[in-house]
Amino acid sequence: MHAFDYATPESVADAVVMLSDHGENACVLAGGTDLIVQLRENRRRTDLVVDVKKIAELNALSYNAATGLTIGAAVPCYRIYGDAEIAAAYPGLMDAAKLVGGTGIQGRASLGGNLCNASPAGDTIPPMIVLGGEAEIAGPGGTRNVAVEDFCTAPGRTVLADGEFLVSLRFPAPAPNSGAFYRRFIPRNEMDIAVVGVGASVILSGDGSSFVSARIAIGAVAPTPLFVSEAGAALAGQPVSDESIQRAADIARDAARPISDMRGTAEYRKHLTSVLTRRVLQGAVQRAKE
Repeated sequence: MHAFDYATPESVADAVVMLSDHGENACVLAGGTDLIVQLRENRRRTDLVVDVKKIAELNALSYNAATGLTIGAAVPCYRIYGDAEIAAAYPGLMDAAKLVGGTGIQGRASLGGNLCNASPAGDTIPPMIVLGGEAEIAGPGGTRNVAVEDFCTAPGRTVLADGEFLVSLRFPAPAPNSGAFYRRFIPRNEMDIAVVGVGASVILSGDGSSFVSARIAIGAVAPTPLFVSEAGAALAGQPVSDESIQRAADIARDAARPISDMRGTAEYRKHLTSVLTRRVLQGAVQRAKE
């Protein structure tokens, strides 16, 4: 492991100064479950690790039925699904938060860290996209907000510029007659990384017979997690039926741009995208009706 300095700022402003002074030679540690492994294996080098866990804003976790959910970038997964009110309001997000590593990992791993790691197969990213998540970023120029679907730009790369870091994630309050669901497929005999992951959220009419709107996102089938807006748009105004759901699943399948690797062929991944999209839409519909 390459030697590096370690800092623990207690304010957003102090963290921005540290990151700005070191530029690309600094990195942020929220949970560290990805970063520490990367540093130890020399897959990543840095001169300064900025541990942001002591910053109050990055540890904030609050939910209001009217205004929605705020999750600090360093809030570990166990705190999110351990809050009964939040778990009940955002079950689609819980589907993914409970999948990040094992129980021990979930004691440190955060949704913010998962997003900033920018893995195409990051489990929490598709559900954050379909729930309309927004990232609050702090930097030398102040703060700015970026939709989660626009945050990842390539494998391991994000919109964050030198001196910037993720402060929090915000999600709107669930709409009436809405539901969300996330599911992935993994090769359990090889590794705990999704071959395909799909998230979906829906809003149904009052009687549950038709779609008002829908959002669908797919992971592990492109250089970044993909928000497939066309698939959701195809459901708007349509009856809740197997035919409508299958059309959306076909659109999601066609949007996938997978590669072939040890976990599956591109053809197999496209097939799984269709299957999982159909299943998560069915799950989201069921939750909306409940």
